Amino acid sequence: MTNNAEELPDVQSQTDFRSLPIRKVGVTELRYPIRFDLLGATQSTTGLWEMAVSLAGDKRGTHMSRFLEILSDFNGTLTIQDLGEMCAEIKRRLAADTAYLSVSFPWFIEKFAPVSNKSGKLAFDVNLSISAGCSIETDVSIKVLATSLCPCSKQISKYGAHNQRCELALAVRFADGQMISLEELFKIAESSASAPLFSTVKREDEKYITEHAYENPKFCEDTVRELAGSLNSDQRIKWYKCSVENFESIHSHNAFAEIASNLIDE
Repeated sequence: MTNNAEELPDVQSQTDFRSLPIRKVGVTELRYPIRFDLLGATQSTTGLWEMAVSLAGDKRGTHMSRFLEILSDFNGTLTIQDLGEMCAEIKRRLAADTAYLSVSFPWFIEKFAPVSNKSGKLAFDVNLSISAGCSIETDVSIKVLATSLCPCSKQISKYGAHNQRCELALAVRFADGQMISLEELFKIAESSASAPLFSTVKREDEKYITEHAYENPKFCEDTVRELAGSLNSDQRIKWYKCSVENFESIHSHNAFAEIASNLIDE
């Protein structure tokens, strides 16, 4: 039995005669640590990775082990630029026309309660998706939880109004040479809702948040339009897509709305 890699058959490199190209082939659901930095804010966390390449119709398979080799080679603190270089290296090492990289992880910010000023950590989900073809394109996506209060319920009820959590999602591509911190993107999202969430809340904070939401009722249509308006007016952003989903408290369904810019093709 031979242990020499050069003498072992390379089955993946065999010719495939079906002539059916594959848009994406690679690895997914890969948990691997990441230390990420954006505009000086650095956190260590565990990323959920997906790495893939396009595959020509005459190639039977790609070399899956190379994805892990490349990921292992990029040690230390990573930036968006580093991830772009990693995606370009995937394309080069696997001789593909296009390479894809996606990593998702939680990001924590410190928030202070509105009245008591008690501090606490609040997490939101981040996803960085990169493609390397003729050029490198990077989408930065976040999901933010907030409070939504129904204007219709407030208007027709003698007292009170039904309210619920909502999830605001946004994806952006930055203009050349521009960048926005994850915390600023978070604030842009949550400011579009009826009221923000906090991890540490005392009675005086609960009163303030409840009344603030009551004075700021919004349908999901209102929220997504406010969010889109903020993104559309920001010159640092060349493309965006945003959505809002209300986890309805008196219905058996949820309500959602979505807006995408037409600045560039998706």
